[in-house]
Amino acid sequence: MTGRSRTSRRTVLTALLAGAVSVPLLGAAPASSVPATALELPRPTGPHPVGRRTLHLVDRHRGDPWVPAARGRELMVSVSYPARSSGGRPAAYMTESEAQRLLEAKGLAGVVPAATVAGTRTHAQAGAPPAPGRLPLVLLSPGFSMPRTTLTALAEELAARGYVVAAVDHAYESVGTEFPGGRVPPCVACDRVGVDVDEATVVRGRAADLSFVIDELTDRRSTGALARLIDPGRIGVAGHSIGGAAALATMAADRRVRAGVNLDGGFFVPDAGHGIGGRPFMMVGAEAVHDPGNTASDWAATYDRLHGWKRWLTVSGAGHFSFTDIPWLAEQLGLPDPEVPLSGERGWSITRDYVGAFFDLHLRGISQPLLHGPASSHPEVHFHRP
Repeated sequence: MTGRSRTSRRTVLTALLAGAVSVPLLGAAPASSVPATALELPRPTGPHPVGRRTLHLVDRHRGDPWVPAARGRELMVSVSYPARSSGGRPAAYMTESEAQRLLEAKGLAGVVPAATVAGTRTHAQAGAPPAPGRLPLVLLSPGFSMPRTTLTALAEELAARGYVVAAVDHAYESVGTEFPGGRVPPCVACDRVGVDVDEATVVRGRAADLSFVIDELTDRRSTGALARLIDPGRIGVAGHSIGGAAALATMAADRRVRAGVNLDGGFFVPDAGHGIGGRPFMMVGAEAVHDPGNTASDWAATYDRLHGWKRWLTVSGAGHFSFTDIPWLAEQLGLPDPEVPLSGERGWSITRDYVGAFFDLHLRGISQPLLHGPASSHPEVHFHRP
């Protein structure tokens, strides 16, 4: 195999694991080219053990935008939270069926065994009893076609710091999400966005989804002990890629959401930022795409519509998926993306530190000097005030 072939396949594998729909399908390398490896997510830095529960939520009052015949809008939600004690059974990263569908969707089944991806070790305990308290809630929305699992490290980090975190999968918008009964619905949206609907449809639909998740998680009749954990006056939302656009759209549609973060996503909605008043919002993205000099980005127009606390940060050397689990896992397989200079470990550290600081400041009232301006500890991060 030539060096060029290895490079191409490594690039595709990284994008494959991210669930990116635009990845070209190349010939798969033999399975033996990537030996079975025990994968593990980064260990959370917070003081709390983490528990996790998975919820299947159905909004019976809304039809599904992709499959009108569906009986309501279905969502799968992984809720991570501070737990009473450590040492329980680790929560699964994803099911083997989900991993297999993700691999198959990119024409690379066999490059990495599905069991290897599904078996990634997490740092949450399945079904652990929650610790007492009234805690802030943060919702996470993944990138288009990506499963919620690609934001698991961030969910566990925030939970270990004292948050309830709900990572949401939106039905028919993921290449691999398993619903009860072993159903893995197709990514219908993948075939329609850019053909007969635009990205704004996804953004607005997800905003409605996230508001419904807030309704359910704060209703004791629906979620019992989890609802008792949540302080409904301290709710935030963050998302990667189009999930970041959904974060801002959710704030505009739902006054309960006090703060939001966009991780490397365009905004897509023409009036993005309008209607959130003085609530805080932070944009963090790859410098190559979201630097103020890139007039193709919609960040400048959106930033101008934000009238409260706001930050526009770019990260030199980052790629689109640097703010997710993907590079961290790919590098454990010996398959870093050669087109992204920033290491998976460094991308994770930056994401952890800035997203954690943002929510600690705005949902817990803890001063965060890291957000005041450039820091020698994070030289890759640039502050923009256009």
